[in-house]
Amino acid sequence: MGDHKITHHRVCNFCEAMCGLAVTFDPQIENDAKKIIVKPDQNDPFSKGSMCPKASVLGSLHFDESRLKRPVKRTESGWAEISWNEAYNTVEEKLKKIRSQYGPNAIASYLGNPIVHNLGMLLFVKRLTDAIGSRNVYSATTMDQLPHHFAAHFMFGHEFRIPVPDIDRTDHMILMGANPIASNGSIMTSAGVTERLRDIQTRGGKFVVIDPRKTETAKIASEHHFIKPGTDVYFLLAFLHIIFRDGRVKYGSVGAHLKNLEKLEPFLKAFTPEGVASITQLDEAEIERLASEFLSHDRAVIYGRMGLSTQIHGGLCNWLINVINIVSGNFDAPGGMMFPSPAIEMARSKTQPDSVGRWKSRARGLDEFYGELPVSGMVDEFLTEGPERVRAFVTICGNPVLSTPSGSRLETALESIDFMVSIDNYINETTRHADIILPTPAGLEIDHYDLIFNTISVTNNVKFSQALFPPGDDRPYDWQVLKELIRRLSVNGVDLFTKFATPRRVINWGLMLGPYGKLSHPKRWLNGLSLDKVIKSEHGIDLGPLRARVPEGLITNDRKINMAPDNFLVRLKTLHDEEFPELVAASQALTAERQSADSFLLIGRRGVNTNNSWMHQYEKLSRSKLVRCTVMMNPEDAERLSISDGEDVAVTSRIGEIRLPAEVTAVMMRGVVCIPHGFGHTRPGMKIPVAQAKPGVSVNDITDHLRTDPLTSNAAFSGLPVTIQALNAARDDIKKNGNQ
Repeated sequence: MGDHKITHHRVCNFCEAMCGLAVTFDPQIENDAKKIIVKPDQNDPFSKGSMCPKASVLGSLHFDESRLKRPVKRTESGWAEISWNEAYNTVEEKLKKIRSQYGPNAIASYLGNPIVHNLGMLLFVKRLTDAIGSRNVYSATTMDQLPHHFAAHFMFGHEFRIPVPDIDRTDHMILMGANPIASNGSIMTSAGVTERLRDIQTRGGKFVVIDPRKTETAKIASEHHFIKPGTDVYFLLAFLHIIFRDGRVKYGSVGAHLKNLEKLEPFLKAFTPEGVASITQLDEAEIERLASEFLSHDRAVIYGRMGLSTQIHGGLCNWLINVINIVSGNFDAPGGMMFPSPAIEMARSKTQPDSVGRWKSRARGLDEFYGELPVSGMVDEFLTEGPERVRAFVTICGNPVLSTPSGSRLETALESIDFMVSIDNYINETTRHADIILPTPAGLEIDHYDLIFNTISVTNNVKFSQALFPPGDDRPYDWQVLKELIRRLSVNGVDLFTKFATPRRVINWGLMLGPYGKLSHPKRWLNGLSLDKVIKSEHGIDLGPLRARVPEGLITNDRKINMAPDNFLVRLKTLHDEEFPELVAASQALTAERQSADSFLLIGRRGVNTNNSWMHQYEKLSRSKLVRCTVMMNPEDAERLSISDGEDVAVTSRIGEIRLPAEVTAVMMRGVVCIPHGFGHTRPGMKIPVAQAKPGVSVNDITDHLRTDPLTSNAAFSGLPVTIQALNAARDDIKKNGNQ
């Protein structure tokens, strides 16, 4: 017998990195994951042979027996397969009835993170929520990245006009609250990010990590500095203070395109390195040195991610990072912070001043942003009585019971609503409450193009991944399912896009009309991009490094960068006049008594194998020794509380309590503890077995839905106050109090 193996090239769509893959399989071997071998594509011009462990599960994902292939409905005796027609009819009947009786806002939709990794979903999901007609639309955006979009909208004119570090050409990089070795880059699409970071050092530069935990990235960094969670804003303000104090402001080529900077400068005088040192727990001399070294380089960049976005100052932090890069001459310049030039541009229209705050959430008055409400307020719409209380729930590719703040509250709320439908391939902690689950093809069964991640990529490139396997009979694609629901639920009929568009048609026209396309300029007719050309390239096409895009890339009406938007200044004024003086006074009043308390600040973490909760379902990913549900704490803290490594402890917040093993490690800053996101698959009441899921608790059973960034309403997971107690001590307290 001859060798029948075939090699298929595609992009991994499990995370933001866009790693190129070489998938080898034998078409003569059926129903065996072992026939699929996934290796990095050495000829991919972007990833250049990089690949993380997540891609290795593509074969097992394709043959995963626990993955749903047909619609199911929940019955008293368990889950039962039904036809697509019955599923569609039931969803249409139930949602229309609720909409007619209680109004469209009685239907809430939650859009999960995997949507942006699936082309078909991404193209049609907003049209589905428009067809439903409800203002109660929520997504993962308002949990971890809204501050980036918020700053981009008010400074540059569009939520997707987000600048990224030119990591391949920088000589000096400061990373705050970011762990790209675990995330593979986040809001900084950068396949092979470990090599890219090491290359900074190889060419004589350095990169510095500032984080309350010595992360995987910090361990290979040139320097690592602990900082107290939630105080990054004060470090950034002190950084700006130094720039203006020392007369080291320089704008480079963007100077003529700035406005309102003079409104910011008066606020900076109060935030001296000496004044913020005790608050941040960074030494005053180190703050001065970090700023001085950064400013001494012609190609430098400061970048912040999850730790900055998911805190009460998330909006201010992302704004100030942009400001620092601009006033230090490191914006729109090689080695600094730059706008990518993707083949298909997501940020095209002029800024829409009415796309923020057009309506507010009913229960808590939280502002809308680009058609979505903050997820921290979602459960209140279920639990707060009133004419438009949520009675129906639509989830798409999400598991908000594990992912959203105070997830256990949502779990309780889902038991009492009238109807729920989930578009998902698995029965999980959230979808187990659904009446109907609609599964769609995934992985090697679908075409893919990274519309979103090319807009935040550290180089310009383009690649289209064709489906390797057909999904099989009676298995509509995700976009076909969405189209059918839109047709059935739309009040005003189906628009032309929904009626005629397909993912391939959209991408083809987007490429041809884009900046590199064959229709964008007469000279490009013969060699410009089209879908056919991109597919034939097999490994993808390198479109070159990041390039200067100011003012052309600005989408503000006046083509200027707004350095001090009014709403940011209002928030800064509150910080300046009220919060900062109180913190200074509090830090000066710290005593030895505080050092002996059992209170801590909680931060989160994720592993490269399991960035999101759904990845815990695969044994190949979750069985790693690196995937552990523990609470990390500093050895001195553990000794003070008589907690041993591996001992079970109780972690308590205002919301509730979880119990898990302690992991005593010097990577943690004193007074700070760390619990991973995504666990909880074995939670009480979870009767449906999740394949090979590791035991662990959901940190979002103790995160606080009322704790948000006042500026953006993004969830503030990081810096959550908690107490920790050894379980034996907790039992002694209970016994003692009980005897009293």
